[in-house]
Amino acid sequence: MFESVRSLTDSPWIYAVVALSVVLDVFVPLLPSGVLVITAATGAAAGSTTVAGEVPHNVPDLLVLTACAAAASVVGDLVAYRLAWRGGERLDRAIARSRRLTSAQERLGTALARGGGLLVVIARFAPAGRSIVSLGAGAAHRRAKEFLPWSALAGVAWAGYSVGLGYFGGQWLGTSWLGTAVSLFALFGAGSVAALLIRRPAPVAAPAP
Repeated sequence: MFESVRSLTDSPWIYAVVALSVVLDVFVPLLPSGVLVITAATGAAAGSTTVAGEVPHNVPDLLVLTACAAAASVVGDLVAYRLAWRGGERLDRAIARSRRLTSAQERLGTALARGGGLLVVIARFAPAGRSIVSLGAGAAHRRAKEFLPWSALAGVAWAGYSVGLGYFGGQWLGTSWLGTAVSLFALFGAGSVAALLIRRPAPVAAPAP
């Protein structure tokens, strides 16, 4: 799979493939959008180390790749949010049957009501966390101005982290499978930590005197 993705890094189609994967993985969390972003960034690292005198490869631009992944993340969040907003009784029943969705909906509502949506940012790194938070915000009819700024921050943080892992991993460890594997391990490690954080029970507020 890595070789197939790397073959795309010589083409501008890599941006479209990354954007489509990032948008869709809010609905299908098993899609390897993180793998695509990291591998594309590793390809950029390969281009930056081209030996003098050789013809440089058409490698992805890091800023464009980061902006593309971040924007696609927000678009996917918004689509899931709007679909859940309009979901109706059928979606409400599905959420009511899911302990994870119900818990995330309650915690997200409390966080946004207090003016802090750090949960949205943390959930972006957790497996399926983005889906749970986006659907929960829409189903709870949270206002867009409460949710979308945090979604944008989450998208930028995730895209910047993923691109940074791929690029610096390629710089330090070389543009081999080892550099990509270490970068992916760091991405999955961040996801595991994020999953633990969002599963922690919300602190119980002290009763008013």
